[in-house]
Amino acid sequence: MRGMLSFLILWLLSKREMYGQEIAEEIGKRRGEKPNPGTIYPALKDLKARGLIRTEREGRRVVYSITEKGRIGTMRACIYFCKAFGEIFEEHKNICEQAS
Repeated sequence: MRGMLSFLILWLLSKREMYGQEIAEEIGKRRGEKPNPGTIYPALKDLKARGLIRTEREGRRVVYSITEKGRIGTMRACIYFCKAFGEIFEEHKNICEQAS
């Protein structure tokens, strides 16, 4: 699940910069449960170490944003997921719509 979590974080950050808590809440909306800090912050640390996201301090909070390298990686992952799973999602479109 770590790979999917990283992809979801990058996808969210491609929309706007966020605090760690905001990222966790957005993931929770999509997965049905909010990831705990012991899951999300190591993933954020790994993404930063790989140069896919950057951080900026705002007082006590840390704001996360995607880098150009992260945007390119996210786009490549989207293309891969469409090729790998597009037919499955299309075939089960009604299930996906019910889950939304």
